[in-house]
Amino acid sequence: MQMGGVLTIAQLDPFLRDLDLSLEGLFYPLGFPLRLATNSQEVLAAAAESWGAYAPEFDVQPVSLRVVREPGEEQAIEPSYRQQGSLFSIVSDRSNFAVMDFQTLTGFAFASQNTLRDPACWRWFFLEALVYSALEQRYIAAMHTACVARDGVGVLLCGPSGAGKSTLAFACARAGWTFVSDEAVHVLLNERDRSVVGKPHQARFREDAARRFPELQPYPAHKRPNGKLTVEVPLHEIPQIRTALRCRVGTVVLLDRRPGQTARLVSISPQDAGDALMREKPFYGPELWARHEHAIRGLTEAPVYRLEYDDLEQAVQLLCTLPRNAM
Repeated sequence: MQMGGVLTIAQLDPFLRDLDLSLEGLFYPLGFPLRLATNSQEVLAAAAESWGAYAPEFDVQPVSLRVVREPGEEQAIEPSYRQQGSLFSIVSDRSNFAVMDFQTLTGFAFASQNTLRDPACWRWFFLEALVYSALEQRYIAAMHTACVARDGVGVLLCGPSGAGKSTLAFACARAGWTFVSDEAVHVLLNERDRSVVGKPHQARFREDAARRFPELQPYPAHKRPNGKLTVEVPLHEIPQIRTALRCRVGTVVLLDRRPGQTARLVSISPQDAGDALMREKPFYGPELWARHEHAIRGLTEAPVYRLEYDDLEQAVQLLCTLPRNAM
């Protein structure tokens, strides 16, 4: 013990493991439970911004996360992401970093007061990256694709950036389809019926989206943390758009947008479709990769097509001709 004085909190707890994180919240990213403890109202507000629209959907072990706001003017820069064994880290600097144990689904993060003044960046680089990576270890396999549904049966719209996934998904929704997601769809690893969950509460478009969809004019473009100009639209503000969190995939469609191309559907091989769905997958190790690949390629047991098109209206009309037994 220290002689002639009283030990400070830092001396008693040099690793800050027992900080009083009395602010707590329960959130449901993609319908899965997340228990969050923190000393910052800004952290709870950021989590609510990301997942406040989601309701509980899955009764499973929650992800548990402790987030400490520290005083300081350090502003986080784009961090590095690393994994060793079951430990996953996100590190920007000594005041802005996070760790998640994928085996136990428990983690912690530290964020400077100045970083939390920019909640969009903190959510993008730290909070959402940490939580979605944890969910991928046990419950979901993410794909960079859009999804719309008719009568609860989904059509995946796949393709690289610029293929028109978001605009085609929204055009389908305007034509009476149900909007499930415009940029990220997640296969449920513990289901066997090609079930997926999406992100149905918000749609994102390029800055010129209002030229195609006049109802988007009230929504200005702004720069996302990845540097792209984007129009973000909360879909509850457009009442004619129906949304759903999950559906069963009945058809997989690879988008091939070409100037002047008359819309047509061409059957393709399940191998080609599976390869397209597996692109941009993060690698968490061979065992989990094999599990994700099995689930994702299982989606191609449904009929798979390539949609060559230019005009959105033609593309929507053609998707409406898909046989009901294919969906």
